Amino acid sequence: MLAIISVLVLLQVMPGRLWLFPRWVSYVGAITVLLPMAAVGVTAGHARWLRAERMITLFFAVLTVATSLVSLRTLIVAMIHGTEITGLQLLASSIAVWVINVLTFSLLYWQIDRGGPEARLHRTHSVPDFLFAQAGTSGDLTPDWRPTFVDYLFLGYSTATAFSATDVAPLTPRAELLMMVQSAISLATIVVVASRAINILGS
Repeated sequence: MLAIISVLVLLQVMPGRLWLFPRWVSYVGAITVLLPMAAVGVTAGHARWLRAERMITLFFAVLTVATSLVSLRTLIVAMIHGTEITGLQLLASSIAVWVINVLTFSLLYWQIDRGGPEARLHRTHSVPDFLFAQAGTSGDLTPDWRPTFVDYLFLGYSTATAFSATDVAPLTPRAELLMMVQSAISLATIVVVASRAINILGS
């Protein structure tokens, strides 16, 4: 919930020209996404609300990725055509897009790996999308270790900064494709937009 709220806040502070939809859509989206999560807590994990939470969270993440791509394209086009945009606006927008990229893909990884958090909890889905280093470590870790959201957040952060897999290996084509898309968005944001913003501010 905190990750989703953070994404919605970052979307709100971004300039209007970078928006894919009107701003009121984000408020509707916030209610739509957070309501099933709250219902899961109230109903102690009722199966119907768990399915709704998973599907709506995946839809929210995909929609946010699309918004990030449109925002990135708008920033690059503005730079190419010399549209009036300050270095500070460029820098702030690039940071917002980068953080949204990390949080959104962390949510995607969290929801797709082994069928989602509920399936991992009950071990009802045996095919992993990612191989974590902790899973193959003996000794201090418990035998029933399973990744938490923080592990997927670290995966999202590492992919966005290193532009490749680090200590977590993708095992399925969909995991590899998602990491490729995230790396491409992050690379374009840092190399093209953020570097241009720093150049403007330093000149």
